[in-house]
Amino acid sequence: MMVKKIIQIMGVLFGAMAGSEVHGWTSGTTLWSEPSFGVLQRSSSYYMNVALGAVAGLILATMVAGRVIRFLQNGAEQTASLPMKDLLAGAGGLLAGLLLSVLLYPAVSGLGGPAMLAPAAMSLCFGYVGMRIALSKKDELAEAAASLLERKAAPEPEQSSGFEEHKILDTSVIIDGRIADICKTGFIEGTLVIPEFVLEELQHIADSSDLLKRNRGRRGLDILNKIQKELDVRVLIYEGDFEEISEVDSKLVKLAKALHGKVVTNDFNLNKVCELQGVSVLNINDLANAVKPVVLPGEEIIVQVIKDGKEHGQGVAYLDDGTMIVVEGGRDYIGTTMEVLVTSVLQTSAGRMIFAKPKLLEKAL
Repeated sequence: MMVKKIIQIMGVLFGAMAGSEVHGWTSGTTLWSEPSFGVLQRSSSYYMNVALGAVAGLILATMVAGRVIRFLQNGAEQTASLPMKDLLAGAGGLLAGLLLSVLLYPAVSGLGGPAMLAPAAMSLCFGYVGMRIALSKKDELAEAAASLLERKAAPEPEQSSGFEEHKILDTSVIIDGRIADICKTGFIEGTLVIPEFVLEELQHIADSSDLLKRNRGRRGLDILNKIQKELDVRVLIYEGDFEEISEVDSKLVKLAKALHGKVVTNDFNLNKVCELQGVSVLNINDLANAVKPVVLPGEEIIVQVIKDGKEHGQGVAYLDDGTMIVVEGGRDYIGTTMEVLVTSVLQTSAGRMIFAKPKLLEKAL
């Protein structure tokens, strides 16, 4: 009701002003005439025009009050539903446009006639354009602000000299859990970036009806909690999103390009996509393979054959670090511990595979 009364009062005031101007037009003066501050003699027609204008303004304001109130309510609700990032970006763009109009005001302040409305029109136009530009560039502005905050928070200038410090974690490497141990050793430097859309995917997995998926999701959340609270590493929760992209892997690639960072993963397919897109990758499996004991062709090792291989006559054994060894002719030795001779080593991002043959066969030859 208060808003309706305000609209009606404004209608009365503007209607009275319009009635006064109608009287001015009939008497030879206009809205743009220079005002006279002397003693004015008002005729009865003047007050009649003012009264009629006020009544007409009140009626018109009452008719449109409902629509104006609904418009204001809808605008307030839509504004309240916007994310904080959109509100800050829009407010910043609006302020920038208004400041630009203030700077240009002296150039148009001396205009007369209808051009006197130019400052108001200029403020509206520049404010709207600034707001639209800021909203369209909200992701870039958020990234720039986050980078600026990170640079200010860094204790040493050389640590904040570039964006290569950002290590962006994907869902698989968080669930895997080894990233926490690697961070604890100090081999990962810089800032760990955890995108909000990765957190949402982890939450979705943790809420799954499937027991295995639910346990994996909860393990990932526990690992993140450990990294944030127990380890001495900088963690940045990136709240931005790329709404035009549905796939999480594609979002990670785009975020890595925007931040000039590196994707930390153990996903073989994501590793290949990042390489094709020119994005740097830190593959946990590659690191694990790199620190495994080096086994060269011709070396002799002692293993226990535990099962059949895929090919006829093959046996399979494993080293203590989980490396699989395919023993040619080892099927007959399942369940026994034996000495084998390494013939070749196959190294890929998915893991390491060693091919060998029983040493006793070598002696027999």
